[in-house]
Amino acid sequence: MKRKDLIKRFKKKGWWIEREGGNHTIVTNGTDYEAVPRHSEVSEDLAKAIIKRRGL
Repeated sequence: MKRKDLIKRFKKKGWWIEREGGNHTIVTNGTDYEAVPRHSEVSEDLAKAIIKRRGL
């Protein structure tokens, strides 16, 4: 899955980008945080795990 598509899913659910580090983008909804790797392609297994964990 493309990284930008995963970030779009977060934004649709009310999450926003907290900060961008060297290796990860940190997104938050105000109480929870999730680190998204800064690769153009996120592996399917990791993307599915993040989507399931955060209810996207």
